[in-house]
Amino acid sequence: MRDELRKFTVKPIGVVHNPRKEIPFQPAFAEEDYTVEIEVFPEYSKGLYKLERYSHVIVLMYFHLSKDYSLIVKPHFSDELRGVFATRSPRRPNPIAISTVKLERVEKNKIYVKNLDAYDGTPVLDIKPHSRLLDCPEFSRDEIAMHLKGER
Repeated sequence: MRDELRKFTVKPIGVVHNPRKEIPFQPAFAEEDYTVEIEVFPEYSKGLYKLERYSHVIVLMYFHLSKDYSLIVKPHFSDELRGVFATRSPRRPNPIAISTVKLERVEKNKIYVKNLDAYDGTPVLDIKPHSRLLDCPEFSRDEIAMHLKGER
């Protein structure tokens, strides 16, 4: 492997502000809805333009509190051991997290989402709009092309 691929840097584009001390291990398992603020740093705030058009967003984060990793883990709701890449465990060689959450609103350089599974201070690496057509592999290329052309 080339040396430049073995190590690289990623800059956070924002930070999570979540006053909750207890968070679900996945947004879908939240016992009650709660709102989390994601502050996008001012130099990236123009990137939020028209984000409010989407109902859901994909948030990529760096789990900064994860101190070590294990290649074999026991996932939630299972007694079966699995390789970490067959789970959503935060104990990964690169503790990068991904969550798809409901977008409530966008206000200047802040977005408000439902049930994000991240602690206060979690660095945000990227935000992407969720697309049911593009992010769900059960749709065929033809169905996606027809939708994009407005042919439905």
